[in-house]
Amino acid sequence: MENSVTMLIWIGVAIIALLIFLWFFPITLWFQALISGVRISLLQLILMRWRKVPPGTIVMAMITGTKAGLKLDANELEAHYLAKGNVPNVVNALISADKANIDLNFNMAAAIDLAGRDVFQAVQMSVNPKVINTPPVTAVAKDGIQLIAKARVTVRANIRQLVGGAGEETVLARVGEGIVSSIGSAENHKLVLENPDSISKVVLEKGLDAGTAFEILSIDIADIDIGKNIGAVLQIDQANADKNIAQARAEEKRAMAVALEQEMKAKAQEARAKVIGAEVEIPLAIADAFRKGNLGIMDYYKIKNIQADTEMRESIAK
Repeated sequence: MENSVTMLIWIGVAIIALLIFLWFFPITLWFQALISGVRISLLQLILMRWRKVPPGTIVMAMITGTKAGLKLDANELEAHYLAKGNVPNVVNALISADKANIDLNFNMAAAIDLAGRDVFQAVQMSVNPKVINTPPVTAVAKDGIQLIAKARVTVRANIRQLVGGAGEETVLARVGEGIVSSIGSAENHKLVLENPDSISKVVLEKGLDAGTAFEILSIDIADIDIGKNIGAVLQIDQANADKNIAQARAEEKRAMAVALEQEMKAKAQEARAKVIGAEVEIPLAIADAFRKGNLGIMDYYKIKNIQADTEMRESIAK
């Protein structure tokens, strides 16, 4: 019984030791590469383990590339992996580019991958162009009519410009700017509705794909809708502004007239007060004239008669 238990323990230890040996010495992987036509040494696979590079990823990428007719270098693949690159994606992109007769070498594909772009998707886009739908673009023709246009932009990836080239947002912004400029230069909105392809021709002639990661193949106007009459709206707004200005000026004149009237009333009241003050001094002057002998009784009665006559005429006039 003890001998059988000891035997099982030794068998388990042997299996574990074999697995550790095969992990450090990937003989199976080396043999798989050998029969697939990939020349890579067992020592290089062992060193990959120590450099924390999965040998399976490198070997499978080399096998895939070799079967597709590519010549790949294990050191370049390992260096790209250590640089945080996507080795299988780069190899697939190289295979697709080779089958599509696209000039793409490993260094360029690795640079595109390390730049953060999907190089395999870029190669596919070079073979199968992509259609980008622009958001509604609003522009105003010279006659003041607003037009709302939607366009479909067909692009394909420009492999040479993928590193450092602008993305889809820049292409859409430039296309929108070109549509606004084209519609804005039209004499009449009807001309744009009759010939929407004229917008595409004008926009394409501007070379909007310069400095971008794409090549514009075509720009098609999918839809054009008529919006507001901006010219009429602006005229109405201007008329309202002029009316408000005129009303403000009239209010200012009215306020000045009211102030002038109040000033005149104040002056009239002041003059009336002076007259009343002067009239109060008249009896005193008459009394003083009596004392000095400058005024007689008959003269005083004449003055009273004149005052009575004046008061009667004023009452009749009222």
